[in-house]
Amino acid sequence: MDKLAQRLREDADQIEIQVSPELENRIHASLHALRNDRELPRSSSQSASFWWASGLTGVAATLAIVAFVNLSGPEPQVGITEPPQQQAFSVPQFDWQLETAMLTETLEQELVDIQSDLKKAEQTVRDDLDEIM
Repeated sequence: MDKLAQRLREDADQIEIQVSPELENRIHASLHALRNDRELPRSSSQSASFWWASGLTGVAATLAIVAFVNLSGPEPQVGITEPPQQQAFSVPQFDWQLETAMLTETLEQELVDIQSDLKKAEQTVRDDLDEIM
């Protein structure tokens, strides 16, 4: 990293720049405005009261949220020893009919055929869901 920094410094030293008087005046005016802005006295009592107000507001909001969460939670049920019943879930078994793929046409045509088959299957599933609902 030192070699890179050294090369950058050497390259920067070789650059010749001429600043126009207009640009130099604008730079000095900007720097002067920054100095004047930094020298303005700031009211410490105003910032301290703002700090206290924002801090107290944050504490009040936190306490309100904690109270709301604690008061709106479910009430404990005493005396219930029976565990809740869960619905049985079974994984459906599919009868897969696997066959070795025999490509009779070009791969592009096979892709078009597979996409067509998928669209038909999707439509069948949609029709079945419409019947159920």
